Amino acid sequence: MKNFKSSLFYVCVIAVFSAIIYWLLHNGRHLEEGRTIIQKPTDTGQWEDFLASMTDNLTHPLALLLVQIITIIFVARLFGWICKRIGQPTVIGEMIAGIVLGPSLVGTMFPEYSAMLFPKESLGNLKFLSQIGLILFMYVVGMELDLSVLKNKAKDAVIISHASIIIPFTLGLGLAYFIYTQFAPPGIEFMAFGLFMGIAMSITAFPVLARIVQERGLHRTRIGALGITCAAADDVTAWCILAVVIAIVKAGSFVSALYVIGLSIAYVFLMLWVVKPFLKKIGELYGNKDNITKPVVAIFFLTLLISSYTTEIIGIHALFGAFMAGAIMPENMRFRSIFIEKVEDVSQVMLLPLFFVFTGLNTNIGLLDDPYMWKVCGVIILVAVVGKFFGSAITARVVGQNWRDSLTIGALMNTRGLMELIVLNIGLELGVLSKPIFSMMVIMALATTFMTGPALDLIGFIFNRKKNYIPAEIRQVSKFKVLVSFDSPEGGKTLLRLANAFVKKMDRNAMVTAMHISPSSEIHTFNLEEYEKESFKPVLAEAENLNQNVTTLFKASTDMDTDIATVANKGEFDLVLIDIGRSIFEGTLLGKILGFTTRIINPESLLNTFTGKEKLFENSPFDDKTQHILSKTEAPVGILVDKEFRSTDRVFLTIFDPSDAFLIDFAQKLISNTGSQVTVLDADGMVKNNAAIKESIRIIEHNVPNHIKLLSERKIEKEFLQGQDLMIISVDSWKKLVESRSTWLNHTPSLLIMKQ
Repeated sequence: MKNFKSSLFYVCVIAVFSAIIYWLLHNGRHLEEGRTIIQKPTDTGQWEDFLASMTDNLTHPLALLLVQIITIIFVARLFGWICKRIGQPTVIGEMIAGIVLGPSLVGTMFPEYSAMLFPKESLGNLKFLSQIGLILFMYVVGMELDLSVLKNKAKDAVIISHASIIIPFTLGLGLAYFIYTQFAPPGIEFMAFGLFMGIAMSITAFPVLARIVQERGLHRTRIGALGITCAAADDVTAWCILAVVIAIVKAGSFVSALYVIGLSIAYVFLMLWVVKPFLKKIGELYGNKDNITKPVVAIFFLTLLISSYTTEIIGIHALFGAFMAGAIMPENMRFRSIFIEKVEDVSQVMLLPLFFVFTGLNTNIGLLDDPYMWKVCGVIILVAVVGKFFGSAITARVVGQNWRDSLTIGALMNTRGLMELIVLNIGLELGVLSKPIFSMMVIMALATTFMTGPALDLIGFIFNRKKNYIPAEIRQVSKFKVLVSFDSPEGGKTLLRLANAFVKKMDRNAMVTAMHISPSSEIHTFNLEEYEKESFKPVLAEAENLNQNVTTLFKASTDMDTDIATVANKGEFDLVLIDIGRSIFEGTLLGKILGFTTRIINPESLLNTFTGKEKLFENSPFDDKTQHILSKTEAPVGILVDKEFRSTDRVFLTIFDPSDAFLIDFAQKLISNTGSQVTVLDADGMVKNNAAIKESIRIIEHNVPNHIKLLSERKIEKEFLQGQDLMIISVDSWKKLVESRSTWLNHTPSLLIMKQ
C-alpha cells in the first residue's frame, strides 16, 4: 500500500507540473509581440544544422582543451610505459611524447591533424595549465628534499655539488661565447644568453636521480646516500643561482638586478624565519591525517600560491616560490606525505604531461636541417657531459672517493630530466633562447638523462660490481634459507608464521629473510627510511613473538616480480613464500568456488563475460606477477591463499601425480618442526602405486609415528576440510582440481600452492 501511494504521488506531481510548464511556455509567446525576435536560419536543413552545431561544439575552447588533455595523457602514458619496459625512467618517455606530438613528428607527418588538435589560439590555455602543473611539481620537489641530510653530510656533498655547478656553468658560458653571434635571438645581450647557457648546463634532476638510486637498490649504500645529498645540494644552489640569473636578465644589468636580489633575500628571510615556524606549529597540531581539515589544507595551499605570486612579482619566477614553499613545509614526514599524496597524482599524471607537450610544440628538430647544426648539437651534448659527468667524477675523486664511486656520482649528477626542460622553457619565455638552440638543448636533456642507466651499468661492468640485490651475509651462508616476500605488513606476519613452521626447531641451521619490495612511484626520498621501518614493524613484532630471527630486505622497484625472482635466485634460497590476497579471486568464478564473495563487481570478469572469455582459469590461475615469479624462480615457491591461517597443527596434502612427491619433503619439515598431523590424499592411487613415495611416507612414519596417514577416499567431507589448518597442493594439481570443479573446494582451509 505504501509503495502504491508513493507511485501515485510521483505520477500526479509529474503530470501537474508538466501541465503548468506547458501552459507557461504556450502563453509566453504572447509576450513576444512588439519585440524583435532573431530567428535562426532554417533553410540549410535540419541535418546541416546539427552538423554545424556539432562542429561548433568540437571547436569550443573547453572541448578542444579536454581532447588535448586526453590525447596528451594517453600518449605520455604509452611512451612512459615503453621506457619503463626498457629500463629507463618514465620521464624520458613523457619527454619523447611531447616531442612526438609537436612539429618534429606529428606536425611534419600530419600537419592538418596537428593544426586541428593544437591550433595556435589554444596554446595559451595549454601553457597556463602546464605552468600550474609545474608549480605543484616544484612544491613536491621542495617537500621531497630532506635539508637535514645536507647538514649531516654537507662537507663532501657541497664540494662535489658546487663543483658540478661551477664547472659546467663555465663551460656553458664558454660555449655561448662561440655560438652567440649565430644562435642568440636578436636584441639579446651576451650576458643574458651566456648566463642561461651556463645555468642550463648546471642543472641536475633531483627527482629522477632519486628514483634511479631507489630502483637500483643504492639508497642504503654510502654512495647512494652521497649521490642523493649531492643532488639535493645541487638543486638548492642551482635554483638560487637561476633566480639571480632571471633577475639579471629581466632587469637588464647586474646593477639594476641588485634591487631584485635584495627583495629576493628579504623574501627568503621571511619564509625561513616567519612562515616556516608558523607552518611548523600547524604541522605539530594537525600531524594526524584524521585531524587535517579543509581550512588547514587551505592554509598550506595559500602559502604555496602566495609564495609563487610573490616571487613572480619580484622577478625571479613563480617556480622558485613553489620550490621554497615545499622546502619550508613541516619536517613531520607523515604530514609531508599527506600533502604529496594530495598534489602528486594531479600534477604528475595530468598536468605535467601538458608541460612536456607544450615543450614539444616549441621543439622543432626539423630546424636542425644541415650537418653543421647537428655538429653544434653534438658539441652541446659533449660540453654538458664533460662539465657535469667528469666535473662531478673528478671532484669526487679529489675528495677521497674511489674511481668506481666517483664515476657513479658523475653518471648520477649528469641526469637532467624534467628540471632541465623547466629552465629551458623559462629561457624561451624570456626570449633569451632561440628556437634552434632551444631544440638542441632539449635533445641534450634527453640524451644525458637517457645515458644515466647504461652508464651505471657500464661502470658496474668495468669495476665488476654486481647489483646489490641482497647482502653478502645472506649470499654466503649455507643453511636452509627461506625467503618471505610480502606486499602488506599483515600479509608478512602470516607468511612469517608459515615460514617459522618449516624451520622452528632447526635453530642455527636455518635462516628466514623477510623482503618487502615497493613500487618506487609510491615512496619518496625524504621518508624512505620511515617507510621501511613502518613496513617491517609488524613483521618484526611477530618474529619476536615467535622467537624467530629474521633478516630484512627492502627495495624500491619498477619491476617487482622480476626483482623477487632475482633475489630468490641470487640468494640461493631453498624456499620462497609469497601471498595472494582475496582480491585476485573476488568477483570471479574461481573466487566463488573458493568461497570468496564480494559485492564489488570485478571489471575484468565483467568484460570477460561479455567477450566470452570467462573461464575457471582466467589468469592461469594467477595474476601476471605471480606467474612471472613462478616461471623465473629456480627455488621451490609456495603461494599462500590466506583464509585466516593460524597454525600447521593439521595439514591436508594432496598427491595427484608422481611429480607431487616433492610435497612430502615439506610435509616432513612441518612434522619435524611443529609436530603437524599430516593427512595425505591418495585419491587416484598415486601413492599406492609409487614405490618412492610410499618409501618416503614409511620413513616419516618410522621416525615420527602417528604423524602422517593416507586417505584414499575420493569424496572429501566438508567437516574434515573445515577441521584442517592448511592444505598443501602443487600448482599443476591445483589447476586440475579447479578444472574439475570439485564441490569441496569452497570448504578448503588456507592453501599453500607449491611449485618445485
